Amino acid sequence: MGASLQFQFFSCNVLLKGINSTRLSEKLNVTSALKHSQKQGELSLALSGNVDQKKVQKAGKVEHHLWKKRESAGSGQKALNLVRIISGLPNEKESVYGALDKWIAWETEFPLIAAAKALRILRQQRQWKRVIQVAKWMLSKGQGATMATYDALLLAFDMDNRVDEAETLWNMILHTSTRSVSKRLFSRMISLYDHHHVPDKIVEVHEICLHIY
Repeated sequence: MGASLQFQFFSCNVLLKGINSTRLSEKLNVTSALKHSQKQGELSLALSGNVDQKKVQKAGKVEHHLWKKRESAGSGQKALNLVRIISGLPNEKESVYGALDKWIAWETEFPLIAAAKALRILRQQRQWKRVIQVAKWMLSKGQGATMATYDALLLAFDMDNRVDEAETLWNMILHTSTRSVSKRLFSRMISLYDHHHVPDKIVEVHEICLHIY
């Protein structure tokens, strides 16, 4: 069990690679020491949480597989059409949401695969405002609530200097999906806080990571 606990610390500490701060390192060392002193019952609870997380991940894989089955041959072209349409619009929520609603007007079911592909293209093009608009629109339709969508949205918030919105989304994710939050999202938030020079928040995210993993 001791070896397992050490691996948990290592996994979360790897996310801090590249972040240099003596004060921050001291705080994280204290955090790690406190975690090592936890009682046997708390460790068992953490291990049980890891089992729950694996179950959630399995369910996610099944869902992704079903999406693949529903994917139509034209999803790539649909995605390109969407990117072309919204890239030429003014930066106004009403205009963008109106175009997105028109894009799905004749669909019998929400074109999730095409929308996700469009989101990836916009991310590759570094169109951060469009990434935010499309991701928020998808979520408003009750679609695309996945770790990949959240990751793209958090990155876009970071690049567009919208730290408050990133924090609001992050807190929502923790509240609704605590045990299934991927390490990639923890890494994303640590990078965001490092980018915007908020060391205390890095410590906070690191502590949550240690608690879960």
